[in-house]
Amino acid sequence: MPIAQLYIIEGRDAEKKERLIAEVTEAIHRAIDAPVESIRVLITEMPKEHFGIAGQSARKRGR
Repeated sequence: MPIAQLYIIEGRDAEKKERLIAEVTEAIHRAIDAPVESIRVLITEMPKEHFGIAGQSARKRGR
């Protein structure tokens, strides 16, 4: 059972997260021929102040 764990900055709507899950699932299916029913995708949303980019939080960088 392939499991993809994704970390993203908070703020995306449910539709975008659904699309991300679908596309990651399809990519795993194509890459390793895993049955779609066996693929799991976990999304962890990170607060902007908990996500660092180039030594600064995403919030400070205006993301």
